[in-house]
Amino acid sequence: MIASLRGLVEQVGEDSAIIDVGGVGYLVFCSARTLSALPRPGEATSLRIETHVREDHIHLYGFATESERTWFRLLCTVQGVGARIALAILTVLSPNDIARAIAAQDRAAIGRANGVGPKLAARLVTELKDKVGDIALGPGAVVTETPARGKGKGGKADDGGEDRMVADAVSALVNLGYGRTEAYGAVIEALREMGDGARVEALIRAGLARLGAAA
Repeated sequence: MIASLRGLVEQVGEDSAIIDVGGVGYLVFCSARTLSALPRPGEATSLRIETHVREDHIHLYGFATESERTWFRLLCTVQGVGARIALAILTVLSPNDIARAIAAQDRAAIGRANGVGPKLAARLVTELKDKVGDIALGPGAVVTETPARGKGKGGKADDGGEDRMVADAVSALVNLGYGRTEAYGAVIEALREMGDGARVEALIRAGLARLGAAA
């Protein structure tokens, strides 16, 4: 199996590139995000590679980052998602954005990718929600698991109250015109900074401040 390629960019197409490694040109299918990160033809590059072997073909899929390859593998575990759709998702959403969209259950964000209809978007956010926390997203990424908010009766975490508080704050920001994924990320960041004593109104204000700063 080919795990990586290091060579010269020979040609870049709409959905693939040819990488010259020691005089042999390898056709590598990539997301538009990875293709845009490649240098000009004739310059050196390196790609992480996922090799798919089938009875009638061997396809190479290339990625500029390890996190993109990790998400490609994970997306392909969902029924109805093949390599083409996985690359389409990675074209419209970065790895961090995919994690936030799944954590926020933002079907519309996932549905922006070509070939992803409402049913498939719903399946993706449902099946992958519990797996998001297992992926290293790199420095500066929003942690996608909602932090525990203390203990309730019998020492159990009072997750239901916190989930409702986060949902209410996100809903308020969405009603103001922000995307669900962006709103969720801003609210989670605010909650982590403000701690257990945060109220919905304070989370909304803090979320607005973060969204405004990012605009």
